Amino acid sequence: MNYFSSNFKLGILGGGQLGKMLLYNTRKFDIYTCVLEASEAAPCRIACDEFHLGDLLDYDAVYNFGKHVDVLTIEIENVNIEALADLEKEGVKVYPSSKTLRTIQNKAKQKLFYVDHNLPTAPFSRFAYLSEIKEAINHGGLKLPFVWKVAQFGYDGQGVKIVKSIEDLEGLPKGECIAEELVPFKNELAVIVARSAAGEVKSYPVVEMEFHPEANQVEYVICPARIPEAVAKKAQEVALKTSEAYNHVGLLAVEMFQTQNDEILINEVAPRPHNSGHQTIEASYTSQFEQHIRAILGLPLGKTDSKVGGVMVNLVGAEGYTGDVVYENIAEIMKMAGVTPHIYGKKQTRPFRKMGHVTIVNEDLNEARKIAEQVKGLIKVIST
Repeated sequence: MNYFSSNFKLGILGGGQLGKMLLYNTRKFDIYTCVLEASEAAPCRIACDEFHLGDLLDYDAVYNFGKHVDVLTIEIENVNIEALADLEKEGVKVYPSSKTLRTIQNKAKQKLFYVDHNLPTAPFSRFAYLSEIKEAINHGGLKLPFVWKVAQFGYDGQGVKIVKSIEDLEGLPKGECIAEELVPFKNELAVIVARSAAGEVKSYPVVEMEFHPEANQVEYVICPARIPEAVAKKAQEVALKTSEAYNHVGLLAVEMFQTQNDEILINEVAPRPHNSGHQTIEASYTSQFEQHIRAILGLPLGKTDSKVGGVMVNLVGAEGYTGDVVYENIAEIMKMAGVTPHIYGKKQTRPFRKMGHVTIVNEDLNEARKIAEQVKGLIKVIST
């Protein structure tokens, strides 16, 4: 198949920042790319060859879009699975497959998948309704504290809550959910595994994620993770086993906990480019975005080693600001050696909305982490 400067069409479901960063690479390779997205103000709009407006959860929108592309991929999991399954039957290549997405879309199914495939994960209970959790607590079947997670359509810290008392359940969605044992972990880690349509598999170095205490969002991603070699090896093994079990095509980001006694437990996965891989644009031989394109097209996978230590800082909307976005002090951070800002192109900010990221590369990882702290202190994402 000739993908380059040809009639080949790649379709992407979702027009957010991950799609925009995928498009850096379709532009580089001159691959004709079509995007489906519900928002006219999508970051992808400026860089694709065709932009289609449509609801990603609407069967007809996804099916009709998929009919006129050769390979279909995603930059967000929340898409209509039935449409993807029908497109596959009609010969459209869909990566990741509808089968993989059906499992991953639902946190309860995802957790059961790990149990069925002997993959390590924190103990959990599945509930059809929130009210069943209250009954389980009252009857002693469920012990506080635990982590509540909505089963369907949670993302970016939405749909996750640490429940310390029965009152903490007030105001949560009433439907299907899981209650997961609260793991007293040392570190949150992630490994991105790439698996190509031709069956080639490569993984990136283990990264360490530091989270914002209130927003439950990643604040810093540090690569390589500052962990013992034996723990890194174990994390890599778990990620590769998980990837093999899903038999996905494209990228699979495996988020994990490192427990107090250095066990590795899978938290959750994402079958697409991921926040834990943004530093690969500047710090790696092959960025996660280029690797995803290579994987879904069955091209040889690129080298996953890091060229240099990297730290990524998420730029999120400041609390107390909603409206037309203004970035303060970008010029100041650009004076610093090894600092690269990425602005996603979202015109409207709101508290904790992901608006961009900054990568800091440095031969000395501790120095990179210090600069990241300075960047975080300087840059402000506010509104007019």
